[in-house]
Amino acid sequence: MHGAFMKEATPMKTDVLLFTLLATSYEQHVGKRLVPVPLAGQAAADWLYYSAPFCVLAHNAENDPVFMYANQAAQQRFGYSWEEITQLPSRLSASPQDREERQRFIDQVKRDGYSSGYSGVRVMKSGQCFLIQNATLWQLHDAQGHYQGQAVLIPQSKDL
Repeated sequence: MHGAFMKEATPMKTDVLLFTLLATSYEQHVGKRLVPVPLAGQAAADWLYYSAPFCVLAHNAENDPVFMYANQAAQQRFGYSWEEITQLPSRLSASPQDREERQRFIDQVKRDGYSSGYSGVRVMKSGQCFLIQNATLWQLHDAQGHYQGQAVLIPQSKDL
């Protein structure tokens, strides 16, 4: 089943299993709750997708990872619909000149499990660049410990 959850399934926007993967992995690596309000299950998944005041995106474990999740804040920031962003290779979230730096950050997180305080330039669907600030990237592992991808929480960003 290694990787089957993310490779074969098309996660829904508020899928509780996907939310659990994001939230459990975040808490294991970062030591904090992803959803700071006392919500659980479907209510927590709904809050993260519809109401979170920060961006959360996740990509799968493929060699050229594709986004499998982006909450509404992330969709708005990057300028993609759910259907568009969940077909987008995550490397395309950075402009060509910023992809090497992005990859170094991803590789660091693969080694260390997570990293916080990252800032870097990203690009919207329109081509407009913006700066993400104080981002936290973490590894996603299912209940059996299998690697399922990575997720990022972006609390701040600004147009360039």
